[in-house]
Amino acid sequence: MATMKPNLIEELIERVKAWPESAQGDLAQAVLEIEADIERGMYGATYTPTPEEAEELRRRIKELDDGTVEPVSYDEIKAVFAKYRR
Repeated sequence: MATMKPNLIEELIERVKAWPESAQGDLAQAVLEIEADIERGMYGATYTPTPEEAEELRRRIKELDDGTVEPVSYDEIKAVFAKYRR
């Protein structure tokens, strides 16, 4: 993409506020998908957890390994994302 002009994102956000609600919803979904792609490293950026997040991940992985908690299914995860991505 070409170099963005200063304040372009802010200008676009202001214009989007005047869009129909369904168009705003489509944009929000596209932004969430891009954000997920970024988190998966598709844009070269990867997420580095904070020390606290890393510790929480280690604790939860240990719980799974120990059998303290049961893993959830892919469909259960999809349902949670569907519920909160509205």
